[in-house]
Amino acid sequence: MRCSSTRSATVVGLYLDPPEKALVLCVDEKSQIKALDRSQPVLPMMPGVPERRSHDYVRAGTTTLSAAPEVATGKVIGSLHRRHRAAEFKKFLTELDKEAPAGLQVHLILDNYATHKTLDIRKWLLAHRGFHLHFTPTSASWLNLVERWFAELTQKKLKRGVHRSVQALERDIRSWLADWNERPRPFVWTKTADEILDKVAAHCRRISDSGH
Repeated sequence: MRCSSTRSATVVGLYLDPPEKALVLCVDEKSQIKALDRSQPVLPMMPGVPERRSHDYVRAGTTTLSAAPEVATGKVIGSLHRRHRAAEFKKFLTELDKEAPAGLQVHLILDNYATHKTLDIRKWLLAHRGFHLHFTPTSASWLNLVERWFAELTQKKLKRGVHRSVQALERDIRSWLADWNERPRPFVWTKTADEILDKVAAHCRRISDSGH
């Protein structure tokens, strides 16, 4: 519990009080994004009638999106890959290094997925001392603001999309990412780590004492 609390406090601290002369990025991969060609066109929402889509579809393949929203501005650095391995994560780190302004320390908030901790990744980090990784506690990916951005992408683009190929899906994602970055919107964190953990503890006590 102490390790979990410390990690939570570190992550939330980066949101509420980011270090000076530093760039704070929330990093993760949305894997297995499906290119779906539905059997019938999606019917748009009308007065008194919800949006409708067929339940069946043809799957044309998948892609993986690596994304890194900047906490301060909401601007997102994104990259698409067909596979989800440490090799692709290393390529994304190199892209982040190119995008980061010179002279700034770069703090990355990310989860404990194995591809983030391989020997090759550790060697890359040793060669790039300005990068600092902060891992969310196990089963606490909700602490990473990139998950909120993925939800925006899913609800406003992917769920309504019809794509007959992976290439079409990737074009749509790149277009949506470009539109987002024209008017980036940061997600503002408001609760301290202690407030969050106290609320979680109270909820756990209610569950334990419920008698079920």
